[in-house]
Amino acid sequence: MRFRKKKEQQPTTTCAEKSLLQLSYQSILRATNGFSMQNLVGSRSFGFVYKGVLEENGAFIAVKVFNLLNRGASRSFLAECEALKHIRHRNLVKVLTAISGFDYQGNDFKALVYEFMENGSLEDWLDRSTGMHELETTRKLNFFQRLNVAIDVAHALEYLHHHGETSIIHCDIKPSNILLDEEMVGHISDFGLAKIFFGDKLNNSTNQSSSLGLRGTVGYAPPEYGMGSELSTKGDVYIAMVSFCWRCLPEKGLPMKGSKKV
Repeated sequence: MRFRKKKEQQPTTTCAEKSLLQLSYQSILRATNGFSMQNLVGSRSFGFVYKGVLEENGAFIAVKVFNLLNRGASRSFLAECEALKHIRHRNLVKVLTAISGFDYQGNDFKALVYEFMENGSLEDWLDRSTGMHELETTRKLNFFQRLNVAIDVAHALEYLHHHGETSIIHCDIKPSNILLDEEMVGHISDFGLAKIFFGDKLNNSTNQSSSLGLRGTVGYAPPEYGMGSELSTKGDVYIAMVSFCWRCLPEKGLPMKGSKKV
């Protein structure tokens, strides 16, 4: 059941079938006004996200710049690139290109460029004290909008788990990783902790055994992940349910804002 007019379903193709946008370090530096604080729209475990405008066509973009001084940031970049090249779905944030090279100081530089989501994250809308909409106190999600976003996330998970080239477990479906476009359609983002399965076998080329992401975010991840249990698609469903049930029923005392990854 849907409560918004449904767009015509787009064919699911992989990113490899589409030519990625060709951008350089210089072009995204200009697009984000030198990665200025005025363009900063969010932070992630391994870096920061900036809003940008491409000089070529005036299109808005989101640039996720990885802080490579953080342990696991390079591995997260590789894991996200590996996951994103296998997927394309209307409820997944679209990657435009990946950039790996050096900045003007000769330091390693890695970034991912996405389509910009005009309405920020679900976290922004559910926690009015933070996020890009903190001053717009009169705006909030009604029940049907929340239900629509939950359905969007369910569609994305069904695709990731069962209908893509490979089975992908996201591992971190929390409100800050659910982004909303101009029509309030939900999109899953941040595949830095994603695990890829070819058949029944985990792809270990980018997902080495470590503390990075095996248990996602404390307070959201299934308890069994903390005890060394194998990852499963059911874990993603659990995380999504925790996210939505907590936000709809905050008095239940489920995970608190500020929960950290382990």
